[in-house]
Amino acid sequence: MSHSNTTFHDLLKPVSRHEFEALAREHHQGQKLRSATRWDQFLGMALSQVAGRQSLRDIEANLQAQQGKLYHLGGKPIARSTLARVNEKQPYQLYEPLFSKLLTRCQSLPGQRRFRFKNPLYSLDASLIDLSIHLFPWARNNADKASVKLHVGLNHERMIPEFVSISDGKQSELIAGRGFDFPRGSIIAFDKGYVDYGWYKSLTEKGVFFVTRLRPNSIYKVLERREFIKGQGVTSDQVIQLNSAHALKRGAPRLRRVGFRCPETGRHYVFLTNNFKLSARTIADIYKDRWQVELFFKAIKQNLKIKAFVGTSRNAILTQLWIALCTYLLLSFARHSARAGWTVQRIMRVLQGNLFEKKTLKELLNPDPPDKTIEPQMRLYL
Repeated sequence: MSHSNTTFHDLLKPVSRHEFEALAREHHQGQKLRSATRWDQFLGMALSQVAGRQSLRDIEANLQAQQGKLYHLGGKPIARSTLARVNEKQPYQLYEPLFSKLLTRCQSLPGQRRFRFKNPLYSLDASLIDLSIHLFPWARNNADKASVKLHVGLNHERMIPEFVSISDGKQSELIAGRGFDFPRGSIIAFDKGYVDYGWYKSLTEKGVFFVTRLRPNSIYKVLERREFIKGQGVTSDQVIQLNSAHALKRGAPRLRRVGFRCPETGRHYVFLTNNFKLSARTIADIYKDRWQVELFFKAIKQNLKIKAFVGTSRNAILTQLWIALCTYLLLSFARHSARAGWTVQRIMRVLQGNLFEKKTLKELLNPDPPDKTIEPQMRLYL
């Protein structure tokens, strides 16, 4: 009888087992693992992400139920006590370079440009992941809150997180944002939480463009008034110099101020950018498209397990978060096997009940139309 791999096996194909084992040897701590391997840990935790398993007991039971099919994945069931111990003791740093390797493969996939310009477009933002202060005292922010913070630079062409870091909840978004090395010529959209005149200067010198909003109390001098097309919501297009004492000390460059009134809501916005070539309306549309990063955070919080954790230590939390991000990239691969317009949420719903079916992702996500010539066997004719 010919062998057919499962959908779960097909989903994990972008993960090179050879590369994974090399990373596992590099990021090993303590004595040699006997009853389970890091690959068994990854299979169990990835299963919990895709199948929606809520606890270590759930993961153990599902792996045991499918142990015959795990053989072809190179894995075996892992006891919940063993999984808890590996999550707590073995360094989470294994999954950061694994994410980078998967990201490199994702970047080769075809994307979809939303604007005419060829510059790579990113949205930069951060989102808090709330934790219980009683279960996670190491993540305390203040007297009554605990959290970690996920920082993301989202690529709009492929809708994947190309720049990611995880920090304590009290760390400023700006610190992580300044640590991301965006490519020359790219455009970054971010909100007013990333205001730093020295960073504006650094980005401009690197040839990186940005679009953000101008703070209402900013002090500036208008150097030039530019012409713009009326009737598109644009109310002003100016070249300005931020000339407060702080801005001058930090070396703020000449910038462009674009006023825009939204035709749908009537609200007025003022944008700030160092790009002087794109039209004023395009600048406004770029900032509006920043909403994609908010949709990304909503998608991963609703569909992946990053709010209910199966461990309490810092290492266990970061392990689960990095595996969740790796799983998101695997789902991004799967989206290219699905019909046009399928979202990550819809793919997750289909995969949850079919992970161990002997079908490829393409067969599962692009089913053949039903054959209307075949009559149902249980139909009763009267």
